[in-house]
Amino acid sequence: MFHDPAFWVGIAFIGFLGLVVYLKVPPLVAKQLDARADKIRDELDEAKKLREDAQMLFADFQRRQHDALQSADDIVARAKEDAKILRKDSIAELEASLARRQELAEEKIRQAEEKAVAEVQGVAVDVAIAAAAKLMEDGLKGSQSDGLIDQSIKDLAQQLN
Repeated sequence: MFHDPAFWVGIAFIGFLGLVVYLKVPPLVAKQLDARADKIRDELDEAKKLREDAQMLFADFQRRQHDALQSADDIVARAKEDAKILRKDSIAELEASLARRQELAEEKIRQAEEKAVAEVQGVAVDVAIAAAAKLMEDGLKGSQSDGLIDQSIKDLAQQLN
């Protein structure tokens, strides 16, 4: 029996188990396993917290993106409205400018017409005065002078038209 190697393996095994029990290895192993389990649990909790933070950040970024898109749409709509208003104002301003220019042109035409009429009247007066002076110089009498005056008036009417 002492020569049997199985006997010595059994004794070594029992000694090993005694040593393990004596040194309180199982509680030490359990303590290490518990510490590792706590560490894994803490890492899982931290990972869960990081995941929740990431989800909150993602939701916040989505909300900001939605707000930015909404703001962009509002800005585009406001710009279109402003463009329409500016276009209407520009058209109204152009029409007013054209109306002022037309009025100025009509006023210049009216003044030119008045000036032309005044010049024609001045020429007619000069002709009438010259005719009257000539009649006075020639000393025409009665019916002869009346005929010349009537003729001058007829000529004056033709010259005015």
